[in-house]
Amino acid sequence: MRAYLAVAVLLLAIFGGISAYLFRQAAILSGMDLSPGPVTITAATAELAQWDTVLAAIGTVRAVRGVELSSESSGEVTSVEISSGDRVAAGDLLITLNDRVERASRENQVASLELARLLYERDQKLIRQKSIPQSQYDRSRADLEQATAQLAETEARLDEKRIQAPFAGTVGIVHAKLGSYLNPGDRITTLQDLSELEIDFTLPARYYPQLHPGQAIAVRVDAFPGHVFRATLQALDAKVDAGTNNLLLRAALEPGSGLLPGMFAQLELALGKPAALVTVPETAVTYSLQGDTVYLLEAVADGLTVTPRVVRTGDRRGGRVAITEGLAAGDRVASSGQNKLFRGAVVKLDDTVTLDGL
Repeated sequence: MRAYLAVAVLLLAIFGGISAYLFRQAAILSGMDLSPGPVTITAATAELAQWDTVLAAIGTVRAVRGVELSSESSGEVTSVEISSGDRVAAGDLLITLNDRVERASRENQVASLELARLLYERDQKLIRQKSIPQSQYDRSRADLEQATAQLAETEARLDEKRIQAPFAGTVGIVHAKLGSYLNPGDRITTLQDLSELEIDFTLPARYYPQLHPGQAIAVRVDAFPGHVFRATLQALDAKVDAGTNNLLLRAALEPGSGLLPGMFAQLELALGKPAALVTVPETAVTYSLQGDTVYLLEAVADGLTVTPRVVRTGDRRGGRVAITEGLAAGDRVASSGQNKLFRGAVVKLDDTVTLDGL
């Protein structure tokens, strides 16, 4: 019995000691400030800036004179006068198809035309002498006209066998090979005059009153990073696309740009009307599925806190982004360290960084 009593007293003493220790620890912890410390950030001030209104678009470079050459008739390729990449002049012979039948037919028709002309001239003299009936003279005249038309038809078929350059330009990859057989419409090569290039692009129709030929356009392409080409608005389409409500426009590139037809280009058309816009550094905007967000700084009794605010962004220039909705000039926002921020987070500013407007 004494043994059980001794064990019970021992256990009571152990658990009592543990309880006392835990109570003291809880008392210590309850007196401590366990809230997270302030987050170090840099900040910037939303500023009002005068920016020209710029319209952005995507277009395709094309040659003013550019065609895909193909054959109008069928036949075996008997002559290839060009190589890929050649420069050709207008009228230069490019490809010849087998024209033996047409040449033989032309010789026969030249002879027939000469005979028809002789008979017509003879009958013309005889009809003046009233030695032949009018019907014979009419028949000989019709025979001459028919022979002339037949020869012209054969000459046209011969021309179809000789493919010539319709204008001066640069030949692309030549697909026709000597001895190959071409059918009507088969692709031979492309011919592009690279001296004059233009770009077709579209803009929303609501900008139509502000658009006119002669406006300057900045052009950028991926093949020349960092380089800006110049173009001029040349023409506006006469109607708006009913499906997209967009207006088709055409711009002429400056000569000697070195671009190739088919390249995609990014265009910026300045309307020349400055607008007052609220801007912040691009680093101040956090992009997420919920929308573009900035962290707005607010003063409280013991320092600064932040509140996330969804904004609408606009154009970007020189490392700054326009805020079209959600901020006012003079508002202070976090410009770095946003990955550690949350609603109501206490922040402090990094004194080692020169602050923008603070």
